[in-house]
Amino acid sequence: MIRKVLIANRGEIALRIMRCCRDLDIHTVAVYSQADRDLKHVRLADEAVCIGPAPSAKSYLNVPALIAAAEITGADSIHPGYGFLSENADFAERVESSGFTFIGPTAQVIRLMGDKVSAIAQMKAAGVPCVPGSDGPLDDNDERNLRLGEQIGYPVIIKAAGGGGGRGMRVVHSADALIESIALTRAEADAVFGNPVVYMEKFLERPRHIEVQVLADTHGNAIHLAERDCSMQRRHQKVVEEAPAPGITEAMRADIGRRCTDACKRLGYRGAGTFEFLYQDGQFYFIEMNTRVQVEHPVTEMVTGVDIIRQQIEIASGLALRYKQEDIKVRGHAFECRINAEDPKTFMPSPGRIGHYHAPGGLGVRMDTHIYSGYSVPPHYDSMIGKLIVSGNSRERAAARMRGALSEIHIDGIRTNIALQQRIFDNPDFNEGGTDIHYLEKMLAATKE
Repeated sequence: MIRKVLIANRGEIALRIMRCCRDLDIHTVAVYSQADRDLKHVRLADEAVCIGPAPSAKSYLNVPALIAAAEITGADSIHPGYGFLSENADFAERVESSGFTFIGPTAQVIRLMGDKVSAIAQMKAAGVPCVPGSDGPLDDNDERNLRLGEQIGYPVIIKAAGGGGGRGMRVVHSADALIESIALTRAEADAVFGNPVVYMEKFLERPRHIEVQVLADTHGNAIHLAERDCSMQRRHQKVVEEAPAPGITEAMRADIGRRCTDACKRLGYRGAGTFEFLYQDGQFYFIEMNTRVQVEHPVTEMVTGVDIIRQQIEIASGLALRYKQEDIKVRGHAFECRINAEDPKTFMPSPGRIGHYHAPGGLGVRMDTHIYSGYSVPPHYDSMIGKLIVSGNSRERAAARMRGALSEIHIDGIRTNIALQQRIFDNPDFNEGGTDIHYLEKMLAATKE
């Protein structure tokens, strides 16, 4: 069993990992930048090491510093959390070649699934449904690309193979704009991701974003933990997530879940992972796989009772999964609101000192956060400062609890997006369930008119 984990991350996910390690009697090493010395998990960890100045490139993305911190503290494993280096195959490879256990998939699988062209090819071979598209990279043959566009049918979307976070995408509505859009996306992909490869897919105009959580061990076992709906998004960034997804039947869940676990076995996948799909007109279309724990993993934990971080650690320790598929039951419903330090109207970041913080409480209410009264939110990192998660025995009950929790939470000294979350949970279309990925942006645009 793993005995000492270096947590290569910050904020709420670092605290979440540290708490799980405590439950397992595993020692923890926190790493922190000079701007993060007052983070809660840094104070609570067994050991803490400063790995550099505030900029991520000089601290949380500094691989030599992370490896050195693991070496000097005697850690035997590294948990990357999400973001930063969590899906960096070179980092995973360096961790293992340095003699540590990487709590995640192998570098080979991360590399394979990190390139969306190769990921789609793997999913098609495994029988996972994919969006109709170019079935590979686009070349410089304009005539061939125009024929592809006609065959797929407009609108289409040009995507960077190494893209993510909503970048490296262009929607094209007619053949007149196709060639220029390919060139622009290719140039952006090369500049931002260091990979100029792009591909083409059918652009679905009103899809929902549904993802399937999987766990796989090194003994050939794989299970799924049902699905989440993450359709409430702004600029491709998730704002609210829920589990299970409204309107997905048990038969649909079993079918898409089996396809995902079969793909895991085919890949030799290990650890936690998420298959992301666009869902429209009763059909799932694979878009990518995240080879790490997700920000929204708590909603799945709340409805299944499975501690996903614990499973990551046990799998990395070489243990077989403690669950079989028939053990997984979805009970009730759960929502997660991402609480960001930002203006709820302009979405401008709002770093600064928190004067007073009061967490909501009650049955079925969970607050995953690293903030506290007097904590100063630094300007150097993502604006998310916490996740408010609630559960209930039905979607309606969970939504009612979320409205109550949002009215109870208090954070002063900085602006937050709590008012936006309240608007969402007061929205009749959202409360009915099944809104698509464009709904929130249209709602916000209508408010400005």
